[in-house]
Amino acid sequence: MTEPRWLDETEARVWRAHLRVQRELMGTLSRLLAHDSGLSGAEYEVLVPLSEAPDGLLRARDLSEEVDWERSRLSHQISRMEKRGLVAREECPDDARGAMVRLTEAGRAAVEGAAPGHVEAVRRYFFDALSRDDVDVLDALLGKLLAGLPNARSISGDELRP
Repeated sequence: MTEPRWLDETEARVWRAHLRVQRELMGTLSRLLAHDSGLSGAEYEVLVPLSEAPDGLLRARDLSEEVDWERSRLSHQISRMEKRGLVAREECPDDARGAMVRLTEAGRAAVEGAAPGHVEAVRRYFFDALSRDDVDVLDALLGKLLAGLPNARSISGDELRP
């Protein structure tokens, strides 16, 4: 077995700061979203791609890929959202085993009502702290990181190891 490539002090500090920023930012955004609109972060995450889809309709499989969730997690979330009247399940016309998820009028009203406050919070807590040059650099850096990541859904745990 090869020796682990330990993080140096700066790398460890940057990694921990990244984790903390991600955790605190998502927590802040979720709390504000729930307070201001009554939507959970998970509900908003599902409603956004549906609101952008033609006729507010997506195949469940495509929605699962869009939000990057396992199908079982999405299915449970959709069930909760159906009870609130935010979405409705429909049969897939092309595949009897497939399901479609439709944004309801209540779901559209909810996401459209929540979006302005959510975008303002993203701007306030993320972008306002950065200059335009910072945003451009971050865009390039995140692009590099994303390009280097495997598609974790399509490979096994052994293949994820370096």
